[in-house]
Amino acid sequence: MDVISKPRLSIGLPVYNGADYLAQSLDSLLGQTYEDFELIISSNASTDETDDICRAYAARDPRVRFFSQPTNIGAVPNHYFVFEKATGELFKWASGDDLYARDLHARCIERLDEHPEAILAHAWTAAVDGEGTLIQAHEYPLATDSPRAPERLHSLLFGGDDLPGAIRGDDFYGVIRSDVLRRVKFHDSYYHADQTFIAELALHGPFQQVPEWLYFRRHHPGRAHQAKRTIRDWCSNLDPKRASRLRHPTVRLLGEYVWAHYDSVRRAPLTPEDRRECYREISRWLASRAYRRLPGRSAPPEPAAINHIASMVAVQAVVAGQPPSQ
Repeated sequence: MDVISKPRLSIGLPVYNGADYLAQSLDSLLGQTYEDFELIISSNASTDETDDICRAYAARDPRVRFFSQPTNIGAVPNHYFVFEKATGELFKWASGDDLYARDLHARCIERLDEHPEAILAHAWTAAVDGEGTLIQAHEYPLATDSPRAPERLHSLLFGGDDLPGAIRGDDFYGVIRSDVLRRVKFHDSYYHADQTFIAELALHGPFQQVPEWLYFRRHHPGRAHQAKRTIRDWCSNLDPKRASRLRHPTVRLLGEYVWAHYDSVRRAPLTPEDRRECYREISRWLASRAYRRLPGRSAPPEPAAINHIASMVAVQAVVAGQPPSQ
């Protein structure tokens, strides 16, 4: 009897009506130099050509496993679905909008092998527009590689205030040890749930960053964080039940966000001293946010557009399946 070996890496790609950019994303994922992986795609009852694109890729590449949800279950349950189907010791979520450099997964896995204490590895984030043109690039600003959990939490709470909010959540798309993912509370659907999810992961161990721009987040009008303008729109996209104003008023969506930080510290494998210090960090963070809302206080500055560093990144040269630049 033949023994079917499991891939080391599982990539989960939940998607809803992503036909515009899906083929480009799939080409960049399947064109990775690291080949020991499975790609699990779940279409969330898409109504455009998403399912046809997925079936075509699954037919020609045995690493692709495709599922189609009969009804829209929400973004969060769909993300959990692809993780439940994963078999690898390492796991990575992918977006059907984004682009991934050929060496991204190889470099991230190399980092995890070199740093067994690390639970997640990712690369610096750059942003591209709908045409794939680079519009922003930032060096990773957070101290998530610290050996101390309170320092990692402090950096996630306070770091990068002058950078896009996604910086705190983009580690969600890193390569993560599957056993750690199974020990944390899964991504919820309240406001900024991605940030609290990453903060809880960081309580379990340090992150590693490849100091190069190898992950390209696509900014376009249809992307959820741009299309969903209100807190309720954002949360109901994550889970349709959040659309109920009676059961899920806005104050609850915000209150769950705050409480989740305290609750994740309670659950995490921390020493009593580190736990107390993490609670203090959260309390200081709440006080700082309240102070910023006082009359006369200004909001953090908007991030600068493409800078001199960004101009050195050639997206077409490092991403598989992209047409050469003119």
